[in-house]
Amino acid sequence: MKNLKLSWEVWSEVQLQRENGEEFLRLSAVDMERNRLFFASSANFVYATQVLSPQIDGTWNKTLPPASAHLIDLESGDFITSLEYLMEKESLIIGTSQGLLLLYSVDDNTTEIVGRVEGGVWCISPSPDGDLLAMITGFGQVLVMNLDWDLLYEMPLDDLPEDADVHESVPSADHSFEASISWRGDGKFLASLSKVHDSFPLRKKLKVWERDSGALHSVSEPKPFMGSVVDWNQSGAKIAVVYDQKEKKQCPSVVLFEKNGLERSSFSINEGIDVTLEFLKFNCNSDLLAAVVRGETFDTLKIWYFSNNHWYLKQEIRYSKEDGIKFMWDPTRPLKLICWTLGGRIITHKFVWVTAVTDNSIAFVIDGSKILVTPFSLSLMPPPLFCFDLEFHCAVRDMAFCSKISQNQLAVSLSDGSLCIVELPLLDQWDELEGQPFKVEALDPGRGYGSLIHLAWLNSHVLLSVFHFGFAHSNCSKRTSLDGDVRPGYYLQETEIRCSEDRIPGSVTCSGWHAEIFHQLYLEGVVIGIAPNPLTRYSAFLQFEGGKVFEYMSKLALNNVVGLHRCDDMFFLSSCPWMNIAPVRAYAQEKPFLFGLDDNGRLQLGGRILCNNCNSFSFYSNSGDGMMTHLVLATKQDLLFIVDMGDILNGQLEQYENFLPVVVKNKKGDTESIFINLWEKGAQIIGVLHGDESAIILQTPRGNLECVYPRKLVLTSIVNALVQGRFRDALLMVRRHRIDFNVIVDHCGWQAFIESAADFVRQVNNLSYITEFVCAMKHEDIMETLYRNYTSLPCIKGDKALRQREPKSTNGDNKVYYVLLAIRKALEEQIEETPARELCILTTLAKTSPPALEEALRRIKVIREIELSTGADPRRASYPSSEESLKHLLWLSDSEAVFEAALGLYDLNLAAIVALNSQKDPKEFLPLLQELERMPTLLMQYNIDLKLQRYESALRHIVSAGDPYYEDCMSLMNKVPELYPLGLQLIVDPHKRQQVLEAWGDHLNATKCFEDAAATYLCCFCLEKALKAYRACGNWMGVLTVAGLIKLGKDDLLQLARELSEELQALGKPGDAAKILLEYCGDVDNAISLLVDARNWEEALRIAFLHRREDLVLVVKNASLECASTLNGEYNEGMEKVGKYLTRYLAVRQRRLLLAAALKSDEHPSHLDDETASQASSNFSGMSAYTTGYVSIASIEPLNKVFSCCTYINNCLIFLMSRTRKGSSASTSFSTSTKGRGRQRNRGKIRAGSPDEEMALVEHLKGMSLAEGAKSELKTLLISLVMLREEDTARKLQRTAEKFQLSQMAAVKLAEDAMSTDKIDEHAFALDRYVQNIRKEVQNSDAFSWQSKILA
Repeated sequence: MKNLKLSWEVWSEVQLQRENGEEFLRLSAVDMERNRLFFASSANFVYATQVLSPQIDGTWNKTLPPASAHLIDLESGDFITSLEYLMEKESLIIGTSQGLLLLYSVDDNTTEIVGRVEGGVWCISPSPDGDLLAMITGFGQVLVMNLDWDLLYEMPLDDLPEDADVHESVPSADHSFEASISWRGDGKFLASLSKVHDSFPLRKKLKVWERDSGALHSVSEPKPFMGSVVDWNQSGAKIAVVYDQKEKKQCPSVVLFEKNGLERSSFSINEGIDVTLEFLKFNCNSDLLAAVVRGETFDTLKIWYFSNNHWYLKQEIRYSKEDGIKFMWDPTRPLKLICWTLGGRIITHKFVWVTAVTDNSIAFVIDGSKILVTPFSLSLMPPPLFCFDLEFHCAVRDMAFCSKISQNQLAVSLSDGSLCIVELPLLDQWDELEGQPFKVEALDPGRGYGSLIHLAWLNSHVLLSVFHFGFAHSNCSKRTSLDGDVRPGYYLQETEIRCSEDRIPGSVTCSGWHAEIFHQLYLEGVVIGIAPNPLTRYSAFLQFEGGKVFEYMSKLALNNVVGLHRCDDMFFLSSCPWMNIAPVRAYAQEKPFLFGLDDNGRLQLGGRILCNNCNSFSFYSNSGDGMMTHLVLATKQDLLFIVDMGDILNGQLEQYENFLPVVVKNKKGDTESIFINLWEKGAQIIGVLHGDESAIILQTPRGNLECVYPRKLVLTSIVNALVQGRFRDALLMVRRHRIDFNVIVDHCGWQAFIESAADFVRQVNNLSYITEFVCAMKHEDIMETLYRNYTSLPCIKGDKALRQREPKSTNGDNKVYYVLLAIRKALEEQIEETPARELCILTTLAKTSPPALEEALRRIKVIREIELSTGADPRRASYPSSEESLKHLLWLSDSEAVFEAALGLYDLNLAAIVALNSQKDPKEFLPLLQELERMPTLLMQYNIDLKLQRYESALRHIVSAGDPYYEDCMSLMNKVPELYPLGLQLIVDPHKRQQVLEAWGDHLNATKCFEDAAATYLCCFCLEKALKAYRACGNWMGVLTVAGLIKLGKDDLLQLARELSEELQALGKPGDAAKILLEYCGDVDNAISLLVDARNWEEALRIAFLHRREDLVLVVKNASLECASTLNGEYNEGMEKVGKYLTRYLAVRQRRLLLAAALKSDEHPSHLDDETASQASSNFSGMSAYTTGYVSIASIEPLNKVFSCCTYINNCLIFLMSRTRKGSSASTSFSTSTKGRGRQRNRGKIRAGSPDEEMALVEHLKGMSLAEGAKSELKTLLISLVMLREEDTARKLQRTAEKFQLSQMAAVKLAEDAMSTDKIDEHAFALDRYVQNIRKEVQNSDAFSWQSKILA
């Protein structure tokens, strides 16, 4: 499904040494390394020239240095018969008619005779590896020699009779040398044609010899081979020869043989009987076969392509008879063909493979004079099958297709210069065209439009093309409008197309078309591609060789700006033979994106490379306006990528991992969202099916077609259909591609779907599809789980509000319930009553979450009642049978759950029917049903509720059963405590309510909910139990209050108060204990002692002065002075530890920085001088953070290397750590009452030299800050000292506490600053400086609210 398109052709001239036709070119050779061509003429001249190709800044006929001509000095009558280039010798090997073997060096212009062959040389053929030479002599001998010119072996070409004279055949200068040798690609075999003597008409055989020994490997049957044409393709599978079919009055045919000499296949060249075929050659890839067909009036160059066991004629180029055209394939570039004429003109053709599938998925496959048409959107016919064909009077060279809303037009350029137009009907009318041939007439017979390439429709009436005038093959075309005094070259040509006949709807219009050329523009460069702009009607983009892009404005454009305008924002970095334009909507504007693919696999856009390993690409659109939404590309690693145009527009291509087979390991399934592995190596994209089809058509190298449906495109199409409200189309795509049905609900959130449930049911209108949809519902949002890597939520106006407005609850588990509820309501409203509708409704009830089995059984019960009614109920025809309904429900649900739901309806008969239909053993359910049937109704309902664990309903029923079942009621509430509130509502008897409350309180007390238990006991006047509950939870006020309600005696109350005081002291609540002793026991002494322990200094002084106890005032004073002294010591010790921790932190930090610098210096070695090392060492001087002693390390000897310095310092620090463990007992410990309320307790231990020591020191410094409780105690202590006239002590304590707090805050700030720098400056990171800064910043902040200004 691809066509061979001519990309460009250029020509040059070889100036022959003799004029007036006395000299002509006869033979050719090529030097692939230096890109040179060699020709041998009939006058024994050898010409050397460069292979011509378009230049970036040149023109189509770039001027080259003239070909060098060298005369080969031969004897009179001798002439050149063979010419080949030997790469190993860097010279030409020349054979002559008199048998000379000459080695000619073009660079040195020297000739060496390396041998002489009797009978002359007919042909020379080097082996593919260049090690051997095979030649055929004039005596019919095959000689094989090496490059040392040693003869390896010799064998006869023909099977001559014993009395035949081999010296009879000598080549002459007036005819061609009918002999040729062809090597297999690996050089192990060689083949040639030999004559069969005494045969009439003349027959020949195909012979195959082995390279190593020269033994004859195989011989074919005698056949009517034409000439000596034979060529072995590079892959070695086929040997191409030609049959002369004049005896059968048929045209010649090309026949393919195998190595064993057996005929494999053949095809006709579809020409006249009298034509001859010469120069049959495969290209270097063996996929193209070219030949020159000599006719009566002109010669033709034909190129065939083999695919799906069929040979397609892909190109035909006509030349005049006088040119005597010959050709050669480029040895390394498979699509480059070099032709040359007898008169010295060299034409280089560059072909490209282009897909035969158009943008609207119609395949137009060129096969000679036919175009095979297949609409893939209707049927995926495998080649060589087709829907119908268009027949022309000669071979097709190029074509262009234009598809508009109501018109499908095809423009075709033929090999004779004719132009044809065909109008095809709309695709929905193509069914009637299948299998029919349509003969197409040329426009204006007798008038030629020249050799047209790069056909492109600007619109349905204007055709743009490139016309080249002055080439050898264009001279044999019909007369054109440029004949006359016009310079040869390329012209851009605009042609207006019109039809004079009335079109018949639904038919193919093949005649009545007329064309008028109204504008031509001479081109300075070589155009390699034209892409019409789909967003306008009169412009197109032209790409010149080298990648430059110009925009052409038609003469018919309204702006009247005609000509070429360079597009600097749309250029390519290199020539891109494959060019296509995609209209894209970008930022609310429509823009054309011009993509190009070069020969190296680089996919380019706007001067940047998107992919470096692309082998084919196409576009996909899921919108109806023709805007492309995705780029589809296949890579050389056989991977298929689907790229959003938005990602290209925003430059977000990192997620595609450079289009390489990168396996994403973090999430399961991510690789599938990035690329698809193609099943066969070398498969290429030839087309896509847009819209809901969302398919990509691939063709393998074998020729067969495959259609794939990438999940990303499928999901995009489904979501697009849902956004447009096309629910039926979306559902059909979901079923066809086996997509999760939840995508219909989750694409915009299930809340939005509920609003459209009625439209969904009405559009689908198929109860089987709806049932399938209902059964697939699940709670998860698959757009966020299963398909999160394929597509994103569409941005639709109003949908965001719908997603935010969730009915009744925001719990995602409500999705299934509400969706199926909406579907059920829609079914009841939109679909008429039928048995199928009822079954669908039962499905929604069974699949809801939780399953509404009771409601479903109620509907089945109604159906059964209708069946049992004696009258003719008209509703009977609208419902299925009750048995069918029940079986449907049992099929969808668990049979045990349905049985329990039937019991829950308290219908024993229905439960029995369910049990029987679920194939239960009667021994399992019959005794239960019989036992329930014998019970009273309420008791039966109670027992059923207990079995189904419906305890609230069971409680209601057992309460309704009356007083005889009161014990069962209490037992149920004791078993299920959650029923106590409901029991209090149902039971109205006061005495029984008291029992319920007491039982509830006992339950709460047992579960240690003492506060609630005490309140419950109070409600039922169980005061003793309430007192115990309050006491158990430590609520001493509640205990004493209940004691008052009980009217406890004075002694008992005093005893209870003292017990409570002791309990509170044990719980660490001395303040509450002191309050009980004062208020209930009158024990002032012990109360004051407890207040002192609680550090409640002001309250202790107030109580002492209240009772006028000077002795107690003295006790409080002594205790406060002792506490102040203790705190002074603790704060001084704290300041010392802050300094030690900070010093240790700076040492560790400096060591880490020096180690990092040492590691870095390994890459760039450098040494610190002694002064620097000494200074670094002095930075660690001072005290250890873990000891009270001081260790000086100032005497460390200077070290030259940083690493040595750091190692020594680390050892010193470890020594200090060992001292820390021995001297830790010298530090002052906190009192028991201070540990929890002083500075914040440090967590964990700090290990010297550990990786986390640095952070642990910072956290330890932060943990030394004053807690809020410590600040409150400090404030009340200062006030009490002032009251006791101890201002000096209070002032000293406040100053010490302030210094400690400032030091701690400054140390934390210093450590944080040092953490963020890479250099420790001893002067900048000084604690005193930070203390001064902190004092200025936070002196009046809440952190120092405990201070008293009078003491400052």
